[in-house]
Amino acid sequence: MQTTDTRQIRITEIVCDRLELEPDEISEWDRFVEEHGADSLALIGVLAALEKEFRVTIDQSEMPRMAHLHGVRKVLAETAGW
Repeated sequence: MQTTDTRQIRITEIVCDRLELEPDEISEWDRFVEEHGADSLALIGVLAALEKEFRVTIDQSEMPRMAHLHGVRKVLAETAGW
């Protein structure tokens, strides 16, 4: 089982990988689309990678809440029951 810190790091790595960013280029509240130019395909890629990594199914209706790292962490924690 992963620790909270390990999960947080892994979430950041996945998001950065899919958005083609370095971890130091993104903050907790940076909006993926507005501040980093992410498109819908990249956002779906983030969702799919998170589902695979953490073995969960995230409803696509949650996508608007997943507009920044904080939102991704919150939705993932709720979905996974952390």
